Amino acid sequence: MSEGLTIEAAHKIAEHHHHSSGSERERHLEIIEALLLSAVAIVTAWCGYQAARWDGRETYLYGVASRLRVEASLRATEGGQLRLLDVVTFNTWIGLHEQHKDSTALLYERRFSPEYKVAFDAWLKTDPFNNPAAAPGPIHMPEYRNALLDKSEDLTRQSSDAFADGARARGVAEVYVQRTVVLATVLFLTALAQRFKIRKVRIMLLLFAALLFTYQLFELAMRPRL
Repeated sequence: MSEGLTIEAAHKIAEHHHHSSGSERERHLEIIEALLLSAVAIVTAWCGYQAARWDGRETYLYGVASRLRVEASLRATEGGQLRLLDVVTFNTWIGLHEQHKDSTALLYERRFSPEYKVAFDAWLKTDPFNNPAAAPGPIHMPEYRNALLDKSEDLTRQSSDAFADGARARGVAEVYVQRTVVLATVLFLTALAQRFKIRKVRIMLLLFAALLFTYQLFELAMRPRL
């Protein structure tokens, strides 16, 4: 009778130990799942934040590009008008010069813009009335500059650069949105693993989710941030 009780007690102790070990492993697994869910949720929120910031930068840069484009157009118009005025004034000067009305021609000469005057003086030094190889007019001289047109070209380049930066910002924002979708998959797999009673299936899903999450962290580390 005593021996039977001893064997029965040993079985109960073994069952209790097995149950305790299983409960301990279950708690460890639940802790891992909770930690993974928390980490993925934080990274997902951060990805959404980065996507929103890059979207804002894209909008800002496109706005800058548009503003610079308008300014470039205005400078081009003003520069073209100034060049046209100089050319018309020069044509009048030519007519007066041919008529030997030097005093009146001098008045028109003084109406040249400062930049055009520099080219005009350089053009006169080439003896254009006797030198067939001379430039047709001051506007064709290398000394000729039009600050407004130069500014327009500079603004156009800045506008193109801003637009290109905006396009790059859009690409980065799209990458963060893609990462958010993948991280949502990790959340789904982790939550799905908790529904399985079969331990091996649960662990396999959890491992796959952890590997996918680790890969996403590596990918995110390579991306620009704001």
